[in-house]
Amino acid sequence: MNPRALIVGVTGQDGAYLARHLLALGYEVNGAARHVTGPALERLERLGVRERVRLHALSLPDAEGARALVERLRPTELYGLGGQTSVGASFLDPEGTHRSVGQGTLDLLEAVRLTGSATRVYTACSSEMFGERGAAPLNEEAPLQPLSPYGEAKVLALQHTRHLRRAYGLYACAGILFNHESPLRPEYFVTRKVVRAACRIAAGERTPLTLGDLSIRRDWGWAPEYVEAMHAMLQLAEPQDFVVATGRQHSLEDFVAQAFACVGLSWRAHVISDPALFRPREIRANVGDPSRAASILGWRARTGFSQLVERLVAAERGGEV
Repeated sequence: MNPRALIVGVTGQDGAYLARHLLALGYEVNGAARHVTGPALERLERLGVRERVRLHALSLPDAEGARALVERLRPTELYGLGGQTSVGASFLDPEGTHRSVGQGTLDLLEAVRLTGSATRVYTACSSEMFGERGAAPLNEEAPLQPLSPYGEAKVLALQHTRHLRRAYGLYACAGILFNHESPLRPEYFVTRKVVRAACRIAAGERTPLTLGDLSIRRDWGWAPEYVEAMHAMLQLAEPQDFVVATGRQHSLEDFVAQAFACVGLSWRAHVISDPALFRPREIRANVGDPSRAASILGWRARTGFSQLVERLVAAERGGEV
């Protein structure tokens, strides 16, 4: 029998790319999300996999619903990618962020434990957990000092994963992913906002692009490669947590300049930095140390920064996703 996957959060960027990757490997793919009809399925449709994914409604936190779904499907692998995904939005709704990410993760882990399923569980964690660490590359043992409700919620998710692994022997691991982008990002993510604005302005629109702090530095990678690391983590004999990153950082100004250069424009004539858009607390810079993923999983980021931005611009103009 083919392995059976359950992707919670299948309608998001990572969920859609992971579904495509697992289908290519011969998996039966089940997907759960808050909304499983209408516009929510756009990403799966863009990747051409909508009809091959078996969809189930689940809105986290929902301990009873999660347990019933795991009991019915008995998946070989469960990927917990659901919950609120925006750092900025987490400041507006910290309680909802903690519930969907922190409690939602616990509901999935407990569903596996209480049903006695042999399911292997992947938990999506984030570099936002580390907070402000400067230019030093961050590995799996770096101290956790989150600066946002989103980062706090991801710390809870990580702690729940490690607790159930150690206390009950669950095969549960966490992927600590640094920023990873694709054309499937919604526009409230700054990378998509920049790329869309550059393409609009190149097409003749006069409205400038207004952003917050252009000096922040991030480790940006290509999302379709990052889901490969998620799958690889669940193939090990014993569960481990891994940082998934490129190991290189660039400023938001670098990203903006590259995007506008791709459409033949100088960004300085079209971009405004507005202090009103700065976040209450912001990570100035971060960069990951993916050496464990390289040595144990054999995973390395293949797409460089310039190529990443070029792909995003090309997709915005109608290219492949």
